[in-house]
Amino acid sequence: MNSSKIIENTILFVKESLKNSEGGHDWFHVERVYNISKNIANKENADLFVVALGALLHDIADSKFHGGNELIGPKKASSFLKDQQVDDEIIQHVVKIIENISFKGGNFSQGFRSLELDCIQDADRIDAIGAIGIARCFSYGGYKGRSLYDPKIKPNLAMTKEEYKKSTAPSINHFYEKLLLLKDKMNTDTGKKMALERHVFMQNFLDQFYKEWEGK
Repeated sequence: MNSSKIIENTILFVKESLKNSEGGHDWFHVERVYNISKNIANKENADLFVVALGALLHDIADSKFHGGNELIGPKKASSFLKDQQVDDEIIQHVVKIIENISFKGGNFSQGFRSLELDCIQDADRIDAIGAIGIARCFSYGGYKGRSLYDPKIKPNLAMTKEEYKKSTAPSINHFYEKLLLLKDKMNTDTGKKMALERHVFMQNFLDQFYKEWEGK
């Protein structure tokens, strides 16, 4: 089976798998990450086939929607790619990308690196910031029943991976615990340039948010 057909089948598979997903982690999120990943990969000379598959399958079973189980996504992706007769070496690479792409809190140490993972991870992080990132943050916060903001609950920058996964803090805290940190965690030169404008937009949003919170 040629690569174009495999990508086409993967798109259909992901759309079907995520059809009832929360708005910040649905097919449209994957589509944005897919498009951003291709843009970065072209400029960074990465393997476009691996990047396409990794981007499309990176959230096929996000652990936060599966009781924290991080094994479901890689297994589901691996099984699908085997059915598509993808080479074992590429399957293993895609699985490693899925296992290592997530933020998981500021104190998590990533155990695998590749240029293709760098491209997709940058794309995923870029989609977590800026106007889209703000919308996704509050969409997920609403989905989890979190408050918008509570001045008495301060951001926790020293969370372990498990504490980060179980956090019930207000949505505004997520800016300080993750979103504002992402600009400096970009892997590629292309990703760094793309992240800067979105980072500034979030800072401006927070300035306005606090003014309006105080009734100004």
